[in-house]
Amino acid sequence: TRPLSLSGVSALPTLDVYETDDEVVVEAALPGIKAEDVQISVTGEALTLRGEFKQEEEKTGTTYHVRERRTGSFERTVMLPTGVQTDKAKADFENGILSIVLPKAETVKPRTINIKAK
Repeated sequence: TRPLSLSGVSALPTLDVYETDDEVVVEAALPGIKAEDVQISVTGEALTLRGEFKQEEEKTGTTYHVRERRTGSFERTVMLPTGVQTDKAKADFENGILSIVLPKAETVKPRTINIKAK
């Protein structure tokens, strides 16, 4: 058998980054990885994910025909759309999806100014 070639496939996790009025949310697809194998850091407006997809032990007496599951370490940095409060950030990991919620910095939140009629 020949190994399957996948050009353009990356070992980096895929991301969704979006914002609401009050927070920036980063969601990363990390199937097969454990929460303790991921590190999150924020420097300025850059969020970095680091981790490792660990390889399962080879199964004795088997011949792989297709082996696409990722292995090895990764590092992915994404620029956040606005300033955030890192001390109030929360991260949850469920069903292979890492969700990071970063409250926006108070200085960048939209403000409503009430007009007083005289």
